[in-house]
Amino acid sequence: MAHSVARASATLGLTHPANLETYKILFSAKDTDVAEWKGDLLAVGVTEKDLEKDENSRFHNVILQKIDAQLNGLLGEASSEEDFNGKARQAVVLRIPGINSKRVGLFGLGQSASNAIAFKSLGEAVAAAAKTARASAVAVLLASLEGLSAESKLSAASAIATGTVLGAHDDNRYKSESKESVLKSVDVLGFGNGPEIEQKLKYAEYLSSGIIFGRELVNSPANVLTPEVLAQEALDIASQYSDVISARILDAEQCKQLKMGSYLGVAAASANPPHFIHLCYKPPGEPAKVKLALVGKGLTFDSGGYNIKTGPGCLIELMKFDMGGSAAVLGAAKAIAQIKPPGVETHFIVAACENMISGTGMRPGDIVTASNGKTIEVNNTDAEGRLTLADALIYACNQGVEKVVDLATLTGACIVALGPSIAGVFTPNDDLFQEVFAASELSGEKLWRMPLEESYWETMKSGVADMVNTGGRPGGAITAALFLKQFVDEKVQWMHIDIAGPVWNDTKKAATGFGVSTLVEWVLKNSSA
Repeated sequence: MAHSVARASATLGLTHPANLETYKILFSAKDTDVAEWKGDLLAVGVTEKDLEKDENSRFHNVILQKIDAQLNGLLGEASSEEDFNGKARQAVVLRIPGINSKRVGLFGLGQSASNAIAFKSLGEAVAAAAKTARASAVAVLLASLEGLSAESKLSAASAIATGTVLGAHDDNRYKSESKESVLKSVDVLGFGNGPEIEQKLKYAEYLSSGIIFGRELVNSPANVLTPEVLAQEALDIASQYSDVISARILDAEQCKQLKMGSYLGVAAASANPPHFIHLCYKPPGEPAKVKLALVGKGLTFDSGGYNIKTGPGCLIELMKFDMGGSAAVLGAAKAIAQIKPPGVETHFIVAACENMISGTGMRPGDIVTASNGKTIEVNNTDAEGRLTLADALIYACNQGVEKVVDLATLTGACIVALGPSIAGVFTPNDDLFQEVFAASELSGEKLWRMPLEESYWETMKSGVADMVNTGGRPGGAITAALFLKQFVDEKVQWMHIDIAGPVWNDTKKAATGFGVSTLVEWVLKNSSA
């Protein structure tokens, strides 16, 4: 990300992101005995059960017994004195001379650890501890692998590795001074070794690179990441992975020829012209057995247009994140290009533009015509994302795909309904929902299925056009999804994911990369691998 954006000719504010080198951590799966491992930090994931002790305050758990024996019982004492009981997100790190590892840390997993969220969180906590300790060489293990199947162990190792990379990453491109992480290597102990786990750790590397790419896209301000620059980022993916990815970028005139009036209406007010992005992944070797499309909302900035965003809670200062859907889609493209799943052709589609205010802009009450001929009365220029997605969905269906998933920071209503951590899912297709939900369980990203209440469509009818673009405040996320449904071919399975809440971490004041992992897992589920 930093390389191509740094080349961009952004002049507003004279801001250019630093051209930082890609940060990498070397992961290795080893069967080294915990007592023999040498390095800066030995990190042990423990459940509440793992910390149980006998009447002499000695751990029942064999791994903890072995470590505590090296420390002459100090680990047991510290866990008691620090009131550490293994609850999720608890941690205690000790620096004690005389052992092979400079530091030993216990990281709480809660009552049990069996899902991606717990293992990713462990990796993130270990990365945070490594930052504090300025640790270069780290080892991670679980005190107990009880209840984990062979496949679950592989997935756990991959999730820990992914969490560690994401936890170590800091987006410092826009800071005048910053500290780089010194973490260079992580040994994953006790999960076995060999080609299977090495492949899983490599997968974690590819996935993490896609998530970080997505985060950096969203973090970049609108005066740097214009529609043109977003299109250049897509072209860079195609250039870097030209063996499996091809690119097509449509300018405003080409979109006009395709009759994308809904999309072009939104873009009309901006001095930065629209760029319609289409990447296509074709698997190496045998022809694809299934064709998918991922569509991402790509508003690089949303002022609201003439219905300008005003007042507390309007979040206009954060509207650089209104291209979070496109960031997830392009992040998935980058990961998929490296993983190279067989048997599945995937199209990545973004209608990139800005929603601004000018004399050339779309007005409330205007009627725009989408590329399928349907007319839309624009009763609110701040409901612009669905207008761009309308033409993007039509374009996606015209690629001959069987399934389409779109992601969009579409409605504040979804944040009100589900809060900041859960995305709302809308689809008329039960099978597609099950596929994507299963993928989200592997990714650890939280989804909740919402109703597509057809009776609500009555509020979306216009007296002078086929429809309006908003139906009022009640059920706003539902009516938005019903609007999108009008532009999907009936023969194509379709799902809409509203990521307005989880796209941004307000505590860290940074993007999350939400959606990349679930999209990648879903594409893999459709692969013939």
